[in-house]
Amino acid sequence: MAHNMRAMVLERPGEPLKPQRRPVPEPGPGQILLRVKACGVCRTDLHLVDGELPRPKLPVIPGHEVVGEVVASGKGVEAFRAGQRVGVPWLGRTCGRCRFCRMNRENLCDHPGFTGYTLDGGYAEYTVADARYCFPLPDNYDDVHAAPLLCAGLIGYRSYSLAGEGGNLGLYGFGAAAHIIAQVAIGQGRKVYAFTRPGDTGAQAFARRLGAVWAGDSDVPPPEELDAAILYAPVGALVPQALRSVRKGGRVICAGIHMSDIPAFPYEILWGERSVCSVANLTRQDGEAFLAIAAETPIHTDVHVYPLEAANQALDDLRRGRFQGAAVLVP
Repeated sequence: MAHNMRAMVLERPGEPLKPQRRPVPEPGPGQILLRVKACGVCRTDLHLVDGELPRPKLPVIPGHEVVGEVVASGKGVEAFRAGQRVGVPWLGRTCGRCRFCRMNRENLCDHPGFTGYTLDGGYAEYTVADARYCFPLPDNYDDVHAAPLLCAGLIGYRSYSLAGEGGNLGLYGFGAAAHIIAQVAIGQGRKVYAFTRPGDTGAQAFARRLGAVWAGDSDVPPPEELDAAILYAPVGALVPQALRSVRKGGRVICAGIHMSDIPAFPYEILWGERSVCSVANLTRQDGEAFLAIAAETPIHTDVHVYPLEAANQALDDLRRGRFQGAAVLVP
């Protein structure tokens, strides 16, 4: 194994990532060392690089949709063996002691660690991860197509679970997460209504190809009332728009870690026991449940592959909406 590795490093928010040579990390107690096979590029990475997330570890290696092969294990690791393929998600560790951890709500932990944000992530040839927060991956996905499952899929699934069981589901922002969750919802017999940036006919056609019953601009009401709406687009102005589209008792789920300010809106569109809630991170139970579904229900992840050194280009393409689906880096 090499002693040094290539990595793309964020030194200061607002500046491009810098290619660096770094020592290959060593796994500590409870950790595994992974050779990175693929790493998805998430919109959260974009928020990190653009300086929209507070208090990152600096310098930091981004990336929290990591598919890797176990190279070595630290003391006490028994769950994984050398050569096994595993996935590393956003939630990298929790304290296990705070009131939220004791309430089985580890996604709200007071002292968490987040992969690619407060812990080094997968924009590199190697990474270490806490073995307790890694997942075995379904065999029916190759490395590149498995990567988006680890955040777009997992966080998407948590937001989908919070949306309830209604039949009409609206998805605002039809990118990496929405194109995965649309397939899950349609496979479970629900009707999906896809909302995109105004005039984005490419994304609307993409949604229809995946089975959406309707796709249109985000400022246009759907042809039927929605039982729930999930906002994957980080646009606060969509919250009042979505509230106007859901039935009485309906839910609006804000799925992103960052969102622009929500404008004032009349109480009338919230009245009728409509609700708005946010999604915070994920739990290991979310990961296990979603990956079990992914193993049984073939989910096509539409991916656009970039070499590791092109991470800045991948982020800019995501920022400017130059592709449908998800970007994935391959070292």
